Amino acid sequence: MSWWARRSARTRLAIVLIAAQATVVVCLAVIIAFAQARIVYSQLDQQLDDDIENAEQLLERAPEGGLRWRAGQRADGHAEPEADRSIEVFGADGNLLYRSRTALAVDLGSPPSVPEHMRNGPASRAFPGDGHLRVLSGGCAVNGLPVVIRAARSDKLVRDQLALLGGSITAALVAMVLMATLTGYAIAGRALAPLAKMAERAKTITAEKLSERLPVENPRDELGRLAIVMNEAFARLERSFEQMRRFTADASHELRTPLTAIRTVGEVALREGVDAAASREVIGSMLEETDRLARLVDSLLTLSRADAGRVKLNPEPTDLAELAREVVGHLGVLAEEKRQTIAVESQGPVPVLVDRLVLRQAVINVVDNAIKYGPEAGPIRVVVESKPQGAVLAVVDRGPGIAVEHRARVFDRFYRVDASRSREDGGAGLGLAIARWAVEANGGCLELESKPGEGSTFRIVLPRRPPA
Repeated sequence: MSWWARRSARTRLAIVLIAAQATVVVCLAVIIAFAQARIVYSQLDQQLDDDIENAEQLLERAPEGGLRWRAGQRADGHAEPEADRSIEVFGADGNLLYRSRTALAVDLGSPPSVPEHMRNGPASRAFPGDGHLRVLSGGCAVNGLPVVIRAARSDKLVRDQLALLGGSITAALVAMVLMATLTGYAIAGRALAPLAKMAERAKTITAEKLSERLPVENPRDELGRLAIVMNEAFARLERSFEQMRRFTADASHELRTPLTAIRTVGEVALREGVDAAASREVIGSMLEETDRLARLVDSLLTLSRADAGRVKLNPEPTDLAELAREVVGHLGVLAEEKRQTIAVESQGPVPVLVDRLVLRQAVINVVDNAIKYGPEAGPIRVVVESKPQGAVLAVVDRGPGIAVEHRARVFDRFYRVDASRSREDGGAGLGLAIARWAVEANGGCLELESKPGEGSTFRIVLPRRPPA
């Protein structure tokens, strides 16, 4: 693990804030330094240009040849340039025609070649003895004589100003970095304070205290949204635990009922003694309970495999209308016992691409539910049609309907709307749960519409089979 990864979030955030502030301050300092250097050197260059202009105006030809400073004239308040500057004048042939008596004690090198009324850009030069000069050359004419004037000034004052500015900026930079360190660490701590509270609260949330929630100080910032998402996750986890506890209790109860019945019938038969006919009746009763127990276990295994994702689907082209007729023919005997009529309504084939066996189980459970809860001699319609949203199979009954408070839970495992109904009549409450899983596994959805006293409609909606 790297050094950075071992640091706390607060330390890393503080370092990022300090680095960002320091970068901004350094960039600002560099900009200020360059801007100030440009200003002071521009001023120095303007002074050099003025020196050349003054020399052009105040020099004249000497009788003995060469040039001299005009008598009684002063340049910048002096008869000749001051000691921190110098003026040199060269003829067209490169010969030195004039040098001020206050010329700096340095050799500026050979004369430049500059056209008349032109300037040879200013340049800073370093000379032995730590001499730093700023030099500017310009071409002009003195009494009609073409010459090149070279002006030089010491830039010591400029460098002293820039050094002072650099020292001030450095001191300010150090102070600002120290301040940024303190404020950055404090800001990081304040920004992460809600996260620390969330961590402390999260320590108290256990399987027995899933109703606890993380504090949300500001739902609009990132930490607030994180707390909201985690609270939603805790809510889902709480519901899952509650469903698991309820599922375990219901499964235990449902399994215990047939086992108790088998045990009771057997004990009574052994205690009282029965003849051959009574023994057959006892054995038949025990087999009925065993069959009910097997169906319950099969349903539980189906749901368990579905939850674990171990059910492998084998999609195949299927006519939904034909599947509906097959299921109705299979369950017709149950409907005849209650003198009910089941009719399949379809305008023609409705192709879908599904796992036929899995979807068949869903249709069986939905139709069986309509038979169980439908009234005696009541009609049941199975309508299969193709709609824009997909292939639809609707099972419509005229039963008692489902109240609003029960509709959200009719697909829960072991849930029965009428708890007073016997398990022989109402089943274990797993049929609709398996039906919903089977439909959703095939990419569809199972919908419910119901009006108390008027019946219910369970609607299976599947994506249409894509054209071959």
